[in-house]
Amino acid sequence: MRDHAPDPTIGELSEGEILRRIAARTGRAVAAEVGPGDDAAVVGTPSGSVVATTDTLVHGPDFRLAWSSGYDLGWKAAAVNLADVAAMGARPTALLVALAMPNDTRVSFVERLADGLREACDALAPGCAVVGGDLTVSPTLTLAVTALGDLEGRRAVLRSGARPGDVVAIAGELGVAARGLAVLFDRFRDGAGAPVPPQARRLAAGEPEALAAQLRPSPPIGLGAVAAIAGATAMMDVSDGLGLDARRMADASGVAIDLDARALGDDPTRVIEGGEDHALLATFAADVLPPGFRPIGLVTERVEHALLVDGVAYGGAGGWDPYRDWDAVSG
Repeated sequence: MRDHAPDPTIGELSEGEILRRIAARTGRAVAAEVGPGDDAAVVGTPSGSVVATTDTLVHGPDFRLAWSSGYDLGWKAAAVNLADVAAMGARPTALLVALAMPNDTRVSFVERLADGLREACDALAPGCAVVGGDLTVSPTLTLAVTALGDLEGRRAVLRSGARPGDVVAIAGELGVAARGLAVLFDRFRDGAGAPVPPQARRLAAGEPEALAAQLRPSPPIGLGAVAAIAGATAMMDVSDGLGLDARRMADASGVAIDLDARALGDDPTRVIEGGEDHALLATFAADVLPPGFRPIGLVTERVEHALLVDGVAYGGAGGWDPYRDWDAVSG
């Protein structure tokens, strides 16, 4: 019998053994009629409509192993996809996970990643869990997650329904994840620019929370359905920054969005420019604002510009675009 180290690499185990270890840690989705083990999962959809989204996290542009543990990566991969389902007004029901990793990846890392996936689902979308996926070998660690959701008889809330006179509202935090990313890039890189693990003793007040918001975001998943039931006219996940995503909503709806700087806290620029908050941006009729949402602006007629702040056109980029911004932070 071949001896293995206490923490073998994936190259020392079979695909079946790795899958068994993952499946043992990811739980069971309530909506799963057939879970892992067959060629495909079967997920119940009582409403007859399926909301589906996918997101890919690649080592380098999306995360750094010096900053993110396996648990962090699993949690974040679940959270960012759950937020997209919630932004349609749906209840997340299941995740499909494809994992590509180098042969020398430790099995303990994969197990903690599975723990992160499970615990994010348990905390943010109870009843949702991993129902299947794929494993392969790659020189670059890559995690691709597809999330499914059920509208439960409701209409999907699109980003194209905002109307002049609507209130612009937000659920969740803004600018905190951007602060966490700034702390990582400013303070936890070596002289050559390579990332180094964060040290708690080097963090000031509020910075541990900011790092957590960046590495393990906790979007208000349940409030997506709340917004839909309340009659949200438009909604989307704020993943690339409030400014950029508000522009996208305004463009899709053919309107302008005028943000109130006073509602954006002490640092409106960081709130507008920062990304990865995964808050829910929604618009509602003026007399409707459900619990958990707070007003941050108004929808107005489109004259020229899509995004304004206090009535003045906002000239900044207003968010994160990986095709534009990656080179600037990849040192």
